[in-house]
Amino acid sequence: MLNQGRLRVSVVGGSGYAGGELLRILLGHPRVQVQQVTSNRQAGQPVTLSHPNLRGLTSLTFVRAEEIGDCDLLFLALPNGESMQSMEMWMTRAERVIDLGADFRLRSAEEWTAWYGTEHAAPHLLPHFTYGVPEISADQIRNARHVAGPGCEAIVSILCLYPLVRRGILKPDPIIIDAKMGSSQAGHAPTDASHHPERAGAVRSYKPTGHRHAAEIQQVFRNVGLPSSVCISATAVEMVRGVLVTIHGFAHQDLTEQELWRAFRSEYSGKPFVRIVKQTQGLYRYPEPKILQGTNYCEIGFEKERRSDRVVIIGAIDNLVKGTSGNGVQCMNLMCGFPETMGLEFPGLHPV
Repeated sequence: MLNQGRLRVSVVGGSGYAGGELLRILLGHPRVQVQQVTSNRQAGQPVTLSHPNLRGLTSLTFVRAEEIGDCDLLFLALPNGESMQSMEMWMTRAERVIDLGADFRLRSAEEWTAWYGTEHAAPHLLPHFTYGVPEISADQIRNARHVAGPGCEAIVSILCLYPLVRRGILKPDPIIIDAKMGSSQAGHAPTDASHHPERAGAVRSYKPTGHRHAAEIQQVFRNVGLPSSVCISATAVEMVRGVLVTIHGFAHQDLTEQELWRAFRSEYSGKPFVRIVKQTQGLYRYPEPKILQGTNYCEIGFEKERRSDRVVIIGAIDNLVKGTSGNGVQCMNLMCGFPETMGLEFPGLHPV
């Protein structure tokens, strides 16, 4: 499978923000050779035209999707609804496929239709995909040939909630997630909402109810026999990268913050990309997306309200790394027997 000890990897849909971040990580990965990168819109143009931060790191040019040849592992970084149209063909190009989009995250075609409003084009392939959260499904990912990467709001919320829901600390209903999103989450294609005079300075509630990523979160909990009701409200704020979730849940019984500490430490001990952040002093006492830019870390903080049974959990990630491309590379490392942290060691910058 390996070419002179290096994994031959190609990227479909490499001109967007997620594709560019994926290339940045893969080009620095010591066991990867990036073979081809597609963009139908930019075909024939240098990759560095779309991703100027990669100047001097690659001489690749974009090719059209139909020009993709065989490789060892194929990443798909396409808009929602596109990868399922050709997934059978993509599966013939590589033994392993990691889809960073939404098309194969849900196990049921009916659920896809309910949340995305279209018919699923390849429902027979849904069971072939493993939902890729390495911190809770590492063994399944190691044995998988096809992985679906979670949505960015979904993965940070799952990591925040999983230790508490699994141990029965939180009531399953209600769980309320307030998600604040950076502008890169909307993707590379410009819209009226991303036009600078409209976006600058905005604190804009754009999805107060019915957020699609709730389906992924609820699916994870159902899979471990813990049905829960998750409600998401999403707000666009003036930052480029990052997701900050503030989650409100309610405890079954009186509990102390020491018990919350034990739950998180027990679940994430030895998990290299989860950091529990709850300090008594300093500016960064709780998680904050700013200092996670470019990193694959998820930081989690929490607080138990003294006069009620409310528990507040705070989670932060870079939506383009742990929320998309970095998590995909973490899955690739597990699938291919590489160290889980390989290529993902960047610690972030301060100040930024």
